[in-house]
Amino acid sequence: MKNKNIKYVCSACGKVESKWMGRCTTCGNWNSFEEQIVEKEEKSGKRVNISTQNKPVILSDIEIESEMRFLTGFNEFDRVLGGGIMKGSAILLGGEPGIGKSTLMLQTVANCSQQYKVLYVSGEESASQIKQRANRLNLNSKNIYIYNDTKVENLLDVIDEIKPQIIVVDSLQTLSSSQIASIAGSSTQMRSCAMELVGKIKQMGSALFFIGHVTKDGTIAGPKIIEHLVDTVLYFDQTTTGVRIVRAVKNRFGSVDELGIFMMSDKGLTVVENPSGLFLNKRAKGHLPPGISFTSVIEGSRTFIVEIQALTIPCKNGYSKIHSDRIDVSRVTRVAAILEKHANLHFSDYDIYVNVGGGIKLKEVSIELALAIALTSSLKGEAFREHCIAFGELSLAGEVRPVTFSSKRIKAASEMGFVEVISPHSSSSKKIKNYKCHHITEVLNIV
Repeated sequence: MKNKNIKYVCSACGKVESKWMGRCTTCGNWNSFEEQIVEKEEKSGKRVNISTQNKPVILSDIEIESEMRFLTGFNEFDRVLGGGIMKGSAILLGGEPGIGKSTLMLQTVANCSQQYKVLYVSGEESASQIKQRANRLNLNSKNIYIYNDTKVENLLDVIDEIKPQIIVVDSLQTLSSSQIASIAGSSTQMRSCAMELVGKIKQMGSALFFIGHVTKDGTIAGPKIIEHLVDTVLYFDQTTTGVRIVRAVKNRFGSVDELGIFMMSDKGLTVVENPSGLFLNKRAKGHLPPGISFTSVIEGSRTFIVEIQALTIPCKNGYSKIHSDRIDVSRVTRVAAILEKHANLHFSDYDIYVNVGGGIKLKEVSIELALAIALTSSLKGEAFREHCIAFGELSLAGEVRPVTFSSKRIKAASEMGFVEVISPHSSSSKKIKNYKCHHITEVLNIV
């Protein structure tokens, strides 16, 4: 073990300890420390010289390129990325197994290969398997180089030789370095390989995609430092209706509020051009059941009309429970408490179930008024107005507070055939009737 040292690295957060610990003191995870063998650095009195290849420059002297982004051919994907793939950027894409990460990347690079040179690095599929998928999707495979070696040193040599503008690594967990004595997929291997590749593409001005696995909790596997190394972190999710959604949780070159919406078919992923009413259930006129309300939500530059579903049933074991996957449980609890206090409705003896039609997750405060209406409708067993939407924030005093982009929400509702809106805003639209309310009691008197 001469010139070698043993350290223990947390696979969740990357914390380094000199001895094994049962629980990480930084992230709190149990049994997350992995043994790593590292080479000791030779001591030397010489000072390492700074590379003269890159020199400091004055900010005002820097010239901005006219074309700083690569267009992917998917307007939905470009929207999430902030207008396209930024040159010199590193992007991490995570998602559940089988959701279509490799398909999305193969379709993207096939579109980009019309103008740019692409290197697709696969550690999970052979070149023939990738070719079969490309043929099934009827993709143009020119200018796409397939590489199946997962040693990062060999990959760096190939990048120097080919000089691609776009690189896809499928997946990050398969990369390894011969300089590190641990298996591929360990936190040290992932961190070291990612740093090598990110540093390389920054110098070249190329774009790099990492495809990452996710844990059972839905987060990208590996240390959190990987997400700090890259410029953009994307998650690929699937709703209960089969709609695939790409969402940015980090983006140095664009907004994190945008959504990219796709549908999977036998020809691959296709964009959903008009998703405004994608999450609405089509019912016959006059058949709206109790516990259903409609609201308008804003995601980036997009407006969606969604259906909020609530079910209240008497609790059987003496204390009530709240079940809500698509809306935060604390928000449901708070809205129910407001209704108990200011509308004299009693939910303490009921189990509450809340869902969102289509399986989309909602985080906006504007949904609170529609959520209150759905809960009241279910508790009283009376259906909400069929062609009416509601949006607004609820204060603890029972007030209905205004939210942003009210005219945009009303316009989207009008285009989807709604004729009434309940909100704290005034409406200038002649196509839709507006009920302006400032307190939850006013709202319940109307509905």
